[in-house]
Amino acid sequence: MEHQEKVRATISFPAQQYELLEQIAEEKKVSLAWVVRDAVDQYLQAKWPLIEASGER
Repeated sequence: MEHQEKVRATISFPAQQYELLEQIAEEKKVSLAWVVRDAVDQYLQAKWPLIEASGER
């Protein structure tokens, strides 16, 4: 796996969305950050399928 520079971001979610993301993370036994990165990768692939996603799933 190639090393990719990371950028930290602060994002606000509506409380209900945040709770759902926490539930998903708990069920999958992963971090909330992993769930958000996975969702962003999927979104980017759907919108721009020719652009390579991060690959960190």
